[in-house]
Amino acid sequence: MDWDKLRIFHKVAEAGSLTHAGDDLHLSQSAVSRQIKTLEESLGVTLFHRHARGLILTEQGEHLFNATQAMSKDLDAAAARIRDSKDDVVGELRVTTTTGFGTLWLTRRLGRLLTEYPDLKVDLILKERVLDLPMREADVAIRMKEPSQADLVRRRLMDVKMQLFASQAYLDAHGTPTKLAELENHRLLTQAVESPQPSASAIWSEHLMQGDNPSYIIINSYFGVLQAVIHGLGIGVLPDYLKIEVPDLVRVLPDEESAPVPVFLAYPEELRHSKRVAAFRDFVLEEIQEYRRAQREGV
Repeated sequence: MDWDKLRIFHKVAEAGSLTHAGDDLHLSQSAVSRQIKTLEESLGVTLFHRHARGLILTEQGEHLFNATQAMSKDLDAAAARIRDSKDDVVGELRVTTTTGFGTLWLTRRLGRLLTEYPDLKVDLILKERVLDLPMREADVAIRMKEPSQADLVRRRLMDVKMQLFASQAYLDAHGTPTKLAELENHRLLTQAVESPQPSASAIWSEHLMQGDNPSYIIINSYFGVLQAVIHGLGIGVLPDYLKIEVPDLVRVLPDEESAPVPVFLAYPEELRHSKRVAAFRDFVLEEIQEYRRAQREGV
């Protein structure tokens, strides 16, 4: 089977359009169409249903697309292994984590990694959705729960607990609650219970909002909650690591906190020997050790 025709078929199947596939491949629409027709004739099947709004794979086309997807994944993995066979840590590393952890913990530390490896390019993907690592949607992930996908190398990094924080200016103006019932006299700043977040965080936020709070602000990211707390809008539900990251925060009701949220580092088994992944893994582990030291010393 002609590898070049399979490459063109795969791009057409992904794009759902001869024109768009041609643009990506730098070929004319007619050239792409001829290649697909030749492939269909050689296989003796129709690979696409042709509609005015685009192309849809036939059952036979779906089978072939599944095969070319697997081939593409294997080629990407082979290319990664070839790149990582070099002595230097170079090239692109796609890292995914949640928006909160990425903006509030990870990005503050990435400078050291890039100083040590100036030829490393980091593509940081901040999403609440769990990306498919075996399908190479990302190279490495930091997740707020243990990964369930097979064929992953995983390591538990730490536990995070949600706690209550406020600015000193807010507490000076509105007083400091000394027990949970007094939280009803303050504006609560939190994520919506139904928003994407660790279950322990959602359960605790729901518990806090069961009181008769006169006012609250729901924000769809911890970064937004942090900004609201810093600007004195109320008492916010935030990850405990922010006490170190933002030392001006004042912990409120220190006996109250959520159940622990486990933080895991994960990457595909096929990248176990990747120098880029190893460099990032070691960097994160060192930063976790430093964070724990600062946490113990109350820095």
